[in-house]
Amino acid sequence: MATSPDMLAEIATAPASLAGPSGVLPRQDIRKLVHRGMVRSTSGAFSESQYQPASIDLRLGHKAYRVRASFLPGPNKSVAQMLADLTQDEVSLEEGAILEKNCVYVVELMESLHDLPATISAFANPKSSTGRLDVFTRLIADRSEAFDSVAGGYSGKLYAEISPSSFSIKVRKGSRLNQLRFRRRGSGQEEAEGFRVSDRELREVHRQTALVDGPATIRNGLLFSIHLGDAEGEIIGYQAQRFTDVIDVDRVGGYEIDDFWTPIPAKRGRLILDPHQFYILASKERIYIPPAFAAEMAPIDPAMGEFRVHYAGFFDPGFGVGAGGVPGSRGVLEVRSHEVPFLLEDGQVVGRLAFERMAAEPDALYGAIGTSNYQGQALKLSKHFRSA
Repeated sequence: MATSPDMLAEIATAPASLAGPSGVLPRQDIRKLVHRGMVRSTSGAFSESQYQPASIDLRLGHKAYRVRASFLPGPNKSVAQMLADLTQDEVSLEEGAILEKNCVYVVELMESLHDLPATISAFANPKSSTGRLDVFTRLIADRSEAFDSVAGGYSGKLYAEISPSSFSIKVRKGSRLNQLRFRRRGSGQEEAEGFRVSDRELREVHRQTALVDGPATIRNGLLFSIHLGDAEGEIIGYQAQRFTDVIDVDRVGGYEIDDFWTPIPAKRGRLILDPHQFYILASKERIYIPPAFAAEMAPIDPAMGEFRVHYAGFFDPGFGVGAGGVPGSRGVLEVRSHEVPFLLEDGQVVGRLAFERMAAEPDALYGAIGTSNYQGQALKLSKHFRSA
């Protein structure tokens, strides 16, 4: 891997040890992984804007493979071997290309992992803007049996599976659709469950620092409900239109809302979800994620209804801080009903947040970096649309 002079200087001064408390690694620890060559880029360099408080943005490589079906390689195959069998077409991303909706593509990412320590595993999720465009994106690693998960000790390439659902999208080499976070495991901890904050601990956290702007309902995580309006006619959501133009994922503030979305006015505090349609809605609660924690939203909870409420379900430390430190941001929900129409009523519980401890507080919180597009949000579409 080519290494820039600036990167060489950073490596020379980087702390030698990756040891430390268990938990989600903050951005300063992710830098250590980069400095030590455990996270690498085909370009030889990383952009400062890739570093989020508790994750690093991943960039698309130079070619997309249109495939017949989604897949996992399993324990004995590489992604490249699977692509050799399933690829229908190859599309260059050097100058930009359109990924058609309802098709499945696989793109090798610019970033890869090399000799990841056995105690550090990696997990991916779509970026918030990706989910709000109804683009289904998952990470695939060689010899993997699960999406969005990379076991400790991994060395190899990383790939993004991309399937636009509501809108065709234009992407190019360097476009960012998903991000990677890392967990450092202590002895006896499981890959995921061992990191979650218990309900008892979460109640104590809320007592010391409010997680929501009202009473907290904590049951297997922090429950949240749907906001469907305080007054008749209030715009409480948006439904994706079926026949629209292409959206360039790198074009910020470049599109009119009415060309892609149909506003949904409040009506008697209820909304019937049409099967297979896509909605942007918002939580009734305003949320805050304290600096020592990160949170992940459960995308599907059949006990609450047959619908999905979030694609990009990761909340960085510092998300939602409002004036005086009180919770100030609603959770924006990417909602899709499944096989049957489903009735939602205002205040109905629709999902839960699972909290995890950070291994250390990040050296910069969400809202304090230039890529924090959704701090203080209420109902908000992706960054690609001009404000109403």
